[in-house]
Amino acid sequence: MIALKNISFEYNSIERSAGVYDINLEILPGQVVILCGASGCGKTTITRLINGLSPAYYPGELKGRILIDGIDSSELTLYELSQKIGSVFQNPRSQFFSVDSTSEIAFGCENTGVSREEIYKRIGRITKDLNMEYLLDRDIFALSGGEKQKIACASVAAMLPEIFILDEPSSNLDLRTISDLKEVIRNWKKQGKTVIIAEHRLYYLMELADRVIYMKDGRIVNDLSIDEFKKIEETQLHQMGLRSVCPVKFEERNDENSNKNNFSFNNISFSYGKRKFIDIPDITVPYGAIVGVLGYNGAGKSTLAKMICGLEKRVKGSLNYKSGIIMAKDWKNLSYMVMQDVNHQLFTESVLDEVILSMEEDDEISKENAKKILKELNLEMFCDVHPLSLSGGQKQRVAIGSAIASDKEILIFDEPTSALDPEMVGEVLNVIRSLTKTGMTMVIVTHEMGFAREVSDRVFFIDEGIVMEKGSPDDIFNNAKVDRTKNFLAKIL
Repeated sequence: MIALKNISFEYNSIERSAGVYDINLEILPGQVVILCGASGCGKTTITRLINGLSPAYYPGELKGRILIDGIDSSELTLYELSQKIGSVFQNPRSQFFSVDSTSEIAFGCENTGVSREEIYKRIGRITKDLNMEYLLDRDIFALSGGEKQKIACASVAAMLPEIFILDEPSSNLDLRTISDLKEVIRNWKKQGKTVIIAEHRLYYLMELADRVIYMKDGRIVNDLSIDEFKKIEETQLHQMGLRSVCPVKFEERNDENSNKNNFSFNNISFSYGKRKFIDIPDITVPYGAIVGVLGYNGAGKSTLAKMICGLEKRVKGSLNYKSGIIMAKDWKNLSYMVMQDVNHQLFTESVLDEVILSMEEDDEISKENAKKILKELNLEMFCDVHPLSLSGGQKQRVAIGSAIASDKEILIFDEPTSALDPEMVGEVLNVIRSLTKTGMTMVIVTHEMGFAREVSDRVFFIDEGIVMEKGSPDDIFNNAKVDRTKNFLAKIL
């Protein structure tokens, strides 16, 4: 059993609102428990307190007691806690120690003295359960965000802990992989494992969860059985800052974008070694349009985004732009990218400075414009806070603010809503829509189908490095013609 008794925790380096206060919580063996609430409510802090990362690696003042199977966690080393608790973080790269996937799955077992024969048995069983045999013996750094998440889940599962803690495990996963994750959690539950999941996406957990812990401003507001939680109306869920518990469905919409001018990318390709990974004869993007890019994990979406932004060097192709031709090596001058892992693009000591960094000038006018951007993203209260001390959703919004501040003609977003609550998703949607009035063109790689449907003027479906289908949102979501597109969208329903 896990017991948090009169727990309060304040980070040394984070605003007071990011802590947790007066937490009393018991989680019984074998329960699947969801921690939910708006971004910054304290979900991740609770997971860090249970697995011992706070205060060991995220220092702060801790009051109260945390008991794991009746033992005070302060009496256990991190090594001892890791034998009992397996953790999958929001950013899987932060827990990797190897450069290839198979070694990464085996790493924890090797360090605890598990025999090689037993390690191979575990790897075989777990990769089969996760439907990821195809990811064995792969370069980790060549994997998509969703594929990395699967490796992280497998490496933790190989340790056979009794308790699993998952922090936003679905944030970078496509619908097929979320389905795989769901089955893994179901399997853990059948085995009697305790599973604690801090999550914004709720729909896939409704058949599995026993309890839902709703948090706000660092406190537990409600502790509900899953049956009680299911009775909450959709409007109330939204007011609570929670996403829908129902699968996404689509209504027809009018396509209002009539801009006839285009960016035209021609004969673009990218290769890993001798293998051509991206091969697209042409992509046409209207000036000022919002283009949603969909596809399975590993299909090439993020790679395509990096290509357009000039972050991949081995790119071939050209861009017809304002009656001129721009080669691939110069595309970076036109575009700015918000990465899937925003930790890689946060450099300064404060949120305000981070946004100003993307501007051409560093003066009072720039400072005021940066403050306006932060206000639009509901971040004005964090101006003087270090960006890396914020929650995952807050970091995402800071990176979006920097993208807006860059004033580039093409903005590229790689999973911009993955760690955001519904209110923030709506705010980001409104910000993106408002940017179209300035003439900015946006390319959005996303697994959030509802978001893509609402925000996009054009939609591309990519599979195996090829644009399999393209059209208006209605063309793709309601009238898809290609079987791979139909199969992809069918998993939503």
